[in-house]
Amino acid sequence: MRGYQIAAIPGDGIGQETLPAAKRVLDVLGGLHGFELSWTDYPWGCAYYAETGAMMPEDGLERLAESDAILLGAVGMPGVPDHVSLWGLLVPIRRQFDQYVSLRPVRPLEGTRRPLRDDSPFDLVVVRENTEGEYSQIGGRMFHGTPNEMAVQEAVFTRRGVERIARYAFQLATERSGRVASATKSNGIFHTMPFWDEVVEQVAAEYPGVELTRYHADALAAHLVLDPGRFDVIVASNLFGDVLSDLTAALAGGIGIAPCGNIDPTRRHPSMFEPIHGSAPDIAGTGAANPIGQVWSAAMMLDHLGEAEAGAHLVAAIERTVRDGLVTADLGGRLSTAEACDALVERLESGA
Repeated sequence: MRGYQIAAIPGDGIGQETLPAAKRVLDVLGGLHGFELSWTDYPWGCAYYAETGAMMPEDGLERLAESDAILLGAVGMPGVPDHVSLWGLLVPIRRQFDQYVSLRPVRPLEGTRRPLRDDSPFDLVVVRENTEGEYSQIGGRMFHGTPNEMAVQEAVFTRRGVERIARYAFQLATERSGRVASATKSNGIFHTMPFWDEVVEQVAAEYPGVELTRYHADALAAHLVLDPGRFDVIVASNLFGDVLSDLTAALAGGIGIAPCGNIDPTRRHPSMFEPIHGSAPDIAGTGAANPIGQVWSAAMMLDHLGEAEAGAHLVAAIERTVRDGLVTADLGGRLSTAEACDALVERLESGA
């Protein structure tokens, strides 16, 4: 039987509920498809920070490096600033393991409530640069507490970083519709965005069969709301990719069902898979959390591990469960997290 070492970080809030649900589903799926997942649980996150003053131990990254993949729940807790949780756990993992691709597929599932009157189908993927760009620690603050207080934040774009995320997006487009939309803001951001445009266009020349269209990020957001079906692969910087992937997820029915993979395409390091939703402390512990985003992220993990058949089986079970209305309250259903997990398992085992 094929075996994989998986690091599981439930994190905070509803991650403590959705990640165990995903583990249960994956263990059932492994039995059906002839592989076994060996789980190592790590109790890291904001609760760990409250106890120790750190989001993870000093040797945390070394321990994670021993795994084949990482499955993350959600991170965040009232009382812990968001920049502390992000830069104490998620960003170090992404950068230490060179997970430079944040891959965020988006398509509506039949049975979900969507905000647009036009419920035409769409199927797109946001390819977000994940290790540099606007998310930088370079900068500082001065004159704290005075009328002259100021803050300076610098973005970092390297040729290597832009080239490799663009190349990933173009290669993905060759396997899809052959269309790439690049998000920019070169009319307002004087240095980094024109550089982004130049490098993306240079990479585009390597893919003559792929059509490149450049959009200012604000206009792209408007086009996505008006007609998401016109887009296929969207490549964007760290900040713009973060914003646009949340927007597209909302158009598909909500961020509660949206998956994400933080991927090292070279496979030298473990990749990390997580839902894009937050820890939702307002419903944590109520049993109402939607496990779909977590489980769909787990399906992406299986694809990355080479278990594509199992991943497709799981996605099909998700689609059937949502279509049948066996979902949690945020999708208009009545089930608890555990009951939605039961429904997924039932569909996996029955093959219906």
